[in-house]
Amino acid sequence: MAESKILNNAIAKVAGRELTVTRVFQAPREIVYQTWTDPRHLSHWWGPEGFTITIHEMDVRPGGVWSYVMHGPDGTDYINRIQYIEIVRPERLVYSHGDDEQDERFRVTVTMEDKGSATELTMRMVFPTVEELEETVNKYGAIEGAKSTLGRLAEELDAVKTTNLEITRTFHAPRDLVFKAWTDPEHLKHWWGPTGFDIHIATFDLQPGGLFHYSMQNADGHQMWGKFVFREVSGPNKLVFVNSFSDVEGNTVRAPFSELYPLEILNIVTFTEQDGQTTLTLQGGPIHASEEEVQFFYSMHPSMQQGFGGTFDQLDEYLAKL
Repeated sequence: MAESKILNNAIAKVAGRELTVTRVFQAPREIVYQTWTDPRHLSHWWGPEGFTITIHEMDVRPGGVWSYVMHGPDGTDYINRIQYIEIVRPERLVYSHGDDEQDERFRVTVTMEDKGSATELTMRMVFPTVEELEETVNKYGAIEGAKSTLGRLAEELDAVKTTNLEITRTFHAPRDLVFKAWTDPEHLKHWWGPTGFDIHIATFDLQPGGLFHYSMQNADGHQMWGKFVFREVSGPNKLVFVNSFSDVEGNTVRAPFSELYPLEILNIVTFTEQDGQTTLTLQGGPIHASEEEVQFFYSMHPSMQQGFGGTFDQLDEYLAKL
């Protein structure tokens, strides 16, 4: 018999051998996925309130292992071993969850449904028997633990919002044209980059996994290389890509101005149209970064706001010509 319980903003259901927990988070799906798969974030929120974890290994790919020890508030250590079965970024994770005695105590499917600026996350745990699920729920407080864990995830996502950069700009042009200006190299070369720099496009492959590799040069001859690796291309609504500095061969390198600037920045660009005008929202934040790199990125927000302001001024002028 199925039972359901509302926990904070989460809904938990027990049916047969399955425990399902669903919650909506006010964050884009790519950011929720990143927070679920990046060790730096997981160490902040994984587990119920009062628990901490030590991560020994984390390899997020089919066949990869995430090995960690969960430390209880009473000092008890719990060994955990997750093996990934299926990875569909940023939509789904499937893995077996075991410990030091048994490879698979239960199987988990995590799905993340894109709700625009929000994400509906569903965590489905399937146990070998009804009795094992009942013991986990009644003896170990699995439902309350899920409530607490997802609550901590919500808090981590709020912290990510604080350190991420967000810029909104409205252009007097239809959405299809603004999106094309972002995704056609013949348009992009006329406006992308800081004010005073000329851009040369070496590679432009607009598809998930595709590369946009370019150089920028100012009047003094100073040259920098950069690249995008596209993760999602959903025209004319959304672009998701990872941006970084690079060398001439396209290898990721450190920023020329600081060793503390994160190696990679995840960017989510959305386009919405109303009355013939397009509102563009760019959200950007570091991935796989240290705490020092995250704080440095946060300190750079004012200069990045100014830099993107100049870039978007150039886009505005270019769209007017079209």
